[in-house]
Amino acid sequence: MRAVWHCQEVISASPTGAVRQGSLRELNLAVVLRRIAAADRPPSRADLAAGTGLTRATVSAVVDDLIAGRLVAEAAPAPRTGAGRPARGLVLATDGPAGLGLEVNVDYLAACVVDLSGAVRHHLVRRADLRPLSPAAALDRLAGLAAEARAAAVRDGLTLAGTALAVPGLVGDGGLVRLAPNLGWRDVDVPRLLAGHPLAEPVDGIPPLVVDNEANLAALGELHAGPPGTASFLHISGEIGIGAGIVLDGTLYRGTRGWSGEIGHLPVQPQGRPCRCGGQGCLEQYAGQEAILAAAGLADADLPADTAAARLADLAEAGDPATLAALADAGTALGVAVAGVVNLLDLDTVVLGGGYAPLAPWLSPPVLAEVSRRVLTAAWASVTVRPAALGARSAAVGGAASVVRRIVDRPVAWLARAG
Repeated sequence: MRAVWHCQEVISASPTGAVRQGSLRELNLAVVLRRIAAADRPPSRADLAAGTGLTRATVSAVVDDLIAGRLVAEAAPAPRTGAGRPARGLVLATDGPAGLGLEVNVDYLAACVVDLSGAVRHHLVRRADLRPLSPAAALDRLAGLAAEARAAAVRDGLTLAGTALAVPGLVGDGGLVRLAPNLGWRDVDVPRLLAGHPLAEPVDGIPPLVVDNEANLAALGELHAGPPGTASFLHISGEIGIGAGIVLDGTLYRGTRGWSGEIGHLPVQPQGRPCRCGGQGCLEQYAGQEAILAAAGLADADLPADTAAARLADLAEAGDPATLAALADAGTALGVAVAGVVNLLDLDTVVLGGGYAPLAPWLSPPVLAEVSRRVLTAAWASVTVRPAALGARSAAVGGAASVVRRIVDRPVAWLARAG
């Protein structure tokens, strides 16, 4: 059946009804590479032929192209179990294309290199309060960090094939950041400001720079790195701001204009504290990192976002009463917002990412308590709350991983460059 579907897809792609050799090769490359990427163990050429319905000769030719293009490598041979030469398994190459993930947040910058196999090869973080800086100055610092990551990738023999930049705000068409309230950014043309900084090699069909909301990229990273079978979930990134990525049936839900997931600005107390967004009682004011630190008596501790969560976790582990109370209150506020989303979308999994990941043991119980109390179907359908598989690095790692997934989905673009 897969082979029949394969041919139908090629024929329908041609306006004249004729099978185009280029289309056939492109589709075969993608089918085989995706099989290798998704396999639990390194498949042989014979395994790929059996699984795809393609002939062994076709699979062998496709695999040879993928190996020549540094997309696939042969694994070490399996132990001999009988007569004949053991088949060589195939794995994604770790010395070919890679993705660069960047993150600009309120008080840190991050850069991450992920190879085609999904392994994190480099992860760099620079702490800096970016709120006093202009967008151009902040992005100039980010470009410097990206250059360090690129140099490290080159030393490993990797080629950066694209860049994904995570921003804590609303991102419009063309990478225009419409609003990032915690950074004080409005209508910032990020691609234009980064145009003078080479971030990745040009590859036809692969955007050199994609700008996206940090929670969206974190959710995409979780989709591919999280436990198997988790196709629909709410991923919440807890930093100074709070964002959410919504994944439904394996697809990121973006909304009409791409601005879905602003859970941090759901009101949990409509007449409550004023928010930087101009509203009142937003979730960020009760469950954001600054709010938790203040409630725990750490408002003046000058803790960067990437270390604040670890400090709170250490204090909670030690039984500090103020920290435990602060996390309980934050979890309750978070649970109120989560319950509303679960009621609306009928999700069964909530993933705590970013700075929330190390705090999940203390945030999860009050979140679940509010879900149990407020979700209409809670008595019959349980909701799981768990930490993100990628932890606090999820946005940068997810961004880098999104680049290499484009290559897996359409390897012909990379092979055209490599050839």
